[in-house]
Amino acid sequence: MASIGTTTSIGAVHEQTIKEAQVFSTTTTTHHHGKQLDAGALFVLKSKGSWWHSGFHLTTSIVAPPLLSLPFAFASLGWTAGVLSLVVGAIVTFYSYNLISLVLEHHAELGNRHLRFRDMAYDILGPKWGKYYVGPIQFMVCYGAVVGNILLGGQCLKAIYILWNPNGTMKLYEFVIIFGILMLILAQIPSFHSLRHINLLSLILCLLYSACATAASIYIGSSSKGPHKNYSLSNNDETRIFGIFNAMAIIATTFGNGIIPEIQATLAPPVKGKMFKGLCVCYAVVTVTFFSVAVSGYWAFGNEAGGLILNNFLNEDGNPLVPRWFIMMTNIFTILQLSAVAVVYLQPTNEVLERAFSDPKSGEFSARNVIPRLVSRSMSVILATTIAAMLPFFGDINAMIGAFGFLPLDFVLPVVFFNLTFKPSKRSPIFWLNSTIAVVFSAVGVTAAVAAVRQISLDAKTYKLFANV
Repeated sequence: MASIGTTTSIGAVHEQTIKEAQVFSTTTTTHHHGKQLDAGALFVLKSKGSWWHSGFHLTTSIVAPPLLSLPFAFASLGWTAGVLSLVVGAIVTFYSYNLISLVLEHHAELGNRHLRFRDMAYDILGPKWGKYYVGPIQFMVCYGAVVGNILLGGQCLKAIYILWNPNGTMKLYEFVIIFGILMLILAQIPSFHSLRHINLLSLILCLLYSACATAASIYIGSSSKGPHKNYSLSNNDETRIFGIFNAMAIIATTFGNGIIPEIQATLAPPVKGKMFKGLCVCYAVVTVTFFSVAVSGYWAFGNEAGGLILNNFLNEDGNPLVPRWFIMMTNIFTILQLSAVAVVYLQPTNEVLERAFSDPKSGEFSARNVIPRLVSRSMSVILATTIAAMLPFFGDINAMIGAFGFLPLDFVLPVVFFNLTFKPSKRSPIFWLNSTIAVVFSAVGVTAAVAAVRQISLDAKTYKLFANV
């Protein structure tokens, strides 16, 4: 009995020692990461959400109007490679996003909850990686997405205008400015968590315009009005190879997110298991929308599928192949969701601005914080709108940003973070699977960047500031 009592007391002492070590670890970590209590973390990345809310945020950041470019990507890949690339993209990103979530949960359990991508990189890779690589790359990708969405919003507004007034004189940059004014209002929504209802509406909107695009493609493809279906690939080797690289970049960036830690930061503690449920909601929507739009669009238009499938709903003379009201309705759904997507990708910028100009010791809605917030966020949106209006060819630039940004952030870094955090045995399948993903998608990123630079050089002669394209 004495030996049992001794064992019990030793166990109790050991357990108490572990608890004290954890408390000490938490205290020192919090002290070391005192920056997590800055205004950006307090006001923009509030941790109040449920797993449903994370599902809405994830869906808005991934299932966005760029998915309407998937038939165009299929046109460079063909049926087999196109479907295979889409399946691989879905599996690898779902896996990678779960890995990054597990790493975040692990650090949260140790008392050091990371709220930002750069915080993760700071801890796992080292301070320089967080400050000089991950932070700038994420900022560039997210702000590039905001500019790209504003430009696409302007193009959709112009498409509606041309549909009803073919001889109209309004220019593209005027529509970009109109969309920018809408963004100016939405940018003032205080926190990421505050977007939960907008992002639920966004989830419904992406289902609606995907259903519209699929239905229109099937209708046109089944009718005599549709183009002759040709699924052959280019005979020119250079065009075909760079087309494949470009298509892979389109698919990879369509699955891109870049803000998984910031979305997980919106979850109320404890966070364990919540992100997985949110990802399941998101990927249910991804499966329905991505595959239906890609397959129906490519089936209907073959290698004539445009960069935005909505453009194929008009014939060469500009006459609609489906009722005008249907094209208008699809564009309205797209425009509304674009505004939600843009405001989600504004959150990392808002967090940086809040951190720089707000005072965490003052109230969130005190004059001390509201005035700098209003001014800084307005200037951020005005700059993005100006870039979109000036550079209507920004899509080419965004392809390069995506290759340099989305691919490392979403495919490479999650597996690297997991291997460095959990240190799986070098003989284990998971270590080799993660290492393979890192190497393969680093190579895809390099080839996609080369293809994007080539496309910029080919299109450069047509570039013109404030062009009405």
